Amino acid sequence: MNKTVVISGATKGIGLAIAEAFAKIGFDLAICSRHSSDQDAMVAAFAKKFPKVNLWTFVADMSKEAEVKAFAKFVGSKMNQVDVLVNNAGVFLPGNILEEPDGRLEAQIETNLYSAYYLTRAIRPLLPKHGHIFNIASIASFMAYPGGGSYTISKFAMLGFSKVLREELKPAHIKVTSVMPGATWSNSWQGDNLPPYERLMPAEDIASMVVAAWQLGPSSVVEDLVIRPQLGDL
Repeated sequence: MNKTVVISGATKGIGLAIAEAFAKIGFDLAICSRHSSDQDAMVAAFAKKFPKVNLWTFVADMSKEAEVKAFAKFVGSKMNQVDVLVNNAGVFLPGNILEEPDGRLEAQIETNLYSAYYLTRAIRPLLPKHGHIFNIASIASFMAYPGGGSYTISKFAMLGFSKVLREELKPAHIKVTSVMPGATWSNSWQGDNLPPYERLMPAEDIASMVVAAWQLGPSSVVEDLVIRPQLGDL
């Protein structure tokens, strides 16, 4: 029986790279995203690249509690056990706290924090001893920068959630890792005047480090994983 991974927001960027990295080592996957067209493309690609793994998809807006719980119920209908949970769903809306429109904080907290909170609570009964939770945070989880605004607040909260979860799940021998990438190529980087490709990190590098952290023995855990571009943050 294949091991299993659940990934939120997995059809693009870091989420997709993590899905591919686990599929390469034989994991079955359950993923969600907001758009069925993205999922259809992912299913077609995985059928060619990874014909021996199962990929189950579910359309969900992870900013909505009811849809998070519906995704978790769907996962339970497909998997008896979840070996790895990756809380990756997120949104980046730049701005300044004193200038951004009303509702900007709430929108990012709902997606960047509440989605992980509700999904983890719902999936917890399926996590076995030596299961592993990866919470995709950010360098914005421990440092402020111009234009970060409410996004930074939400990512500070995500890191706090992850650290509390780490303490709570120690007795159950379930690992929790906070992943804090710097600037990484994703759909957030679009338009003209983009930096050279080598200036940012490829999402595949983040995925490789996640899999490497999972592959440690049962007595070791990577609590905080900080990955930055070689030349520093932008």
